[in-house]
Amino acid sequence: MAWTNYLREIPDFPEPGVLFRDVLPVMAVPEAWRELLDGLEALVKPLRPEAVMAPEARGFLLAAPLADRLGASVVPVRKAGKLPDPVFQEKYTLEYGENQLEVEVTEQLKGRRVVIVDDVLATGGTVRACANLAERLGAEVAGYAFLIELQALHGREKLGGHPAPVRTLVSL
Repeated sequence: MAWTNYLREIPDFPEPGVLFRDVLPVMAVPEAWRELLDGLEALVKPLRPEAVMAPEARGFLLAAPLADRLGASVVPVRKAGKLPDPVFQEKYTLEYGENQLEVEVTEQLKGRRVVIVDDVLATGGTVRACANLAERLGAEVAGYAFLIELQALHGREKLGGHPAPVRTLVSL
């Protein structure tokens, strides 16, 4: 089975000119979902993470089962206004605008190895913001893992200041 057979491409979403890659249909097919998680686990396990950090919303869906498989904790990164104070905030740009992410201020990540996981690496803005937040929490960014990398958008280049390994299951 190839989990990529269940990816859905949606042109002009969320705005004209953007081709959205939807991974949610993969999760509706148990065999494909398990294959995807097996592949993601194989990418991340050698990085020896103690925590899996992920931005909402699709990142959450990947981080929770992955962290469980790895015996790691989950660090949710939310959109602005979704977490109680105190929070660290980080503004970023994405393919079609600007946004802001937040993470709860905690001492629990200090000195711990964190892997940042998301569904798609596009322009790199979201994951760069996550890496900045991880470092502000005192964590070591041990690596990044994505289901899909959109190479034409050069997202890896945004991670130059965070030189941890970038791993992807599929490059398009």
